[in-house]
Amino acid sequence: MQTTIGLIGLGVMGENLALNLERKGFSVTGFDLDENKRNSFAKRTEGLKACAANSLKDLVANLQMPRRVWLMVPAGAPVDAVLTELRPLLSAGDVIIDGGNTLYRDTQRRMESLEGTGILYVGSGVSGGEEGALNGPALMPGGSSEAWPLVRPFLQAIAAKADDGQPCCEWMGPGGAGHFVKMVHNGIEYADMQLICEAYALMKNLGMTPMEKSAVFRQWGEGELSSYLIDITADILAHEDPETGHALVEMILDTAEQKGTGKWTSQIALDLGVSAPTIADAVFARTMSALQAERVVASQVLKGPKPQAAQNLDLVLPKIQKALLAAKICAYAQGFALLKAGDKEHDWQLPMDKVASVWRAGCIIRAHLLEHIRRAFADKQDLTNLLVDDHFVGVMAECQQDLREVVAMAAMSGVAVPALMSALSYYDAYRTERLPANLLQAQRDYFGAHSYQRLDKPGKFHTKWPKGAQS
Repeated sequence: MQTTIGLIGLGVMGENLALNLERKGFSVTGFDLDENKRNSFAKRTEGLKACAANSLKDLVANLQMPRRVWLMVPAGAPVDAVLTELRPLLSAGDVIIDGGNTLYRDTQRRMESLEGTGILYVGSGVSGGEEGALNGPALMPGGSSEAWPLVRPFLQAIAAKADDGQPCCEWMGPGGAGHFVKMVHNGIEYADMQLICEAYALMKNLGMTPMEKSAVFRQWGEGELSSYLIDITADILAHEDPETGHALVEMILDTAEQKGTGKWTSQIALDLGVSAPTIADAVFARTMSALQAERVVASQVLKGPKPQAAQNLDLVLPKIQKALLAAKICAYAQGFALLKAGDKEHDWQLPMDKVASVWRAGCIIRAHLLEHIRRAFADKQDLTNLLVDDHFVGVMAECQQDLREVVAMAAMSGVAVPALMSALSYYDAYRTERLPANLLQAQRDYFGAHSYQRLDKPGKFHTKWPKGAQS
């Protein structure tokens, strides 16, 4: 049996994507270097329009023309290793899809290496985890435009569907556009998760039990904060550890791991001159969590504020809710500002409204407010920043005071909320007509003759600053 699609990498994501494809009517040949995974796939797909190949050569030979090969292998060297072996087996018109969390620059490099071969290359972000892969992920493909008609039917068939029935899969643009969009998605995911964790920490400081916190998050998930991450947080907090009878979350070591996409987002933001402090602080929060042993020692010697008086939960929890919403909007604003900067740098013509549309279902950051974001960019493609969209201007006007009060409460209570604090600073900086960078530029000119610009006339200027008393 010749099949429609070849899928390389039969881990959790790859196997579930293959099952999703088969369920939607597309036959699949799978391959993995691990014989156990090949055998498991063969057993799981018995009686289905799917089979396992014992080599890349066998996989390619089993594919209909033009061949379409989907890679779900770890980003980096493993992708290059597969491509080295796969490339001689393919011919002009065949399509390779990299569905891993690949750095977009690597996607662009790999496309360039295939120039002249006629082999088409697609770098596609895939979000949704194990469940999404099986039942409908969000997909963000980009790369060789000629490949889109060849992969669109099966990618959109297996993608999640938004409430309006639209598949959460659209063409992002040429080059590394698809993987750039996925990278920013993950950066926003880092920020969103950290913000939720900070709300959880504030509730813990207020003396709430895990079950009480779960009920609050469940309630929040029915309103403007409705999202996948809010929903799973409610589930997590309600789950008991069968061994101890305590909430399982309280038995988990407070050291968070990371795979690098949040770091990439922060690094690229710096490279492109985009302010994305909430995303960066979410990355730094994970880095701080890794210092667990040091923090235990420091907690015994470093002093903090005196305990605060008991708070009225009926008054405080709605403030935390609004603070979380405001900070979440700021995180999305930073992410979309980075998308716009990347688009300008590479001339991808990113469809910002379609990016938001694709994220409405299937992906980890799917949330109620993404429909508002989609509308904002659909109404005004050249929107400079989400914060100045009429809808979000109104939401921030309603929530910004609560964000201030919650950040102040956290500071006075000694609860670390770096993402909430940076979101507030981002909002205040963005709405400030005149920042103190004039003094900063004068300092640079003083010690390094770096020059400055003036408000009243064009050009660059340098002053021979008078030297005062120096220690």
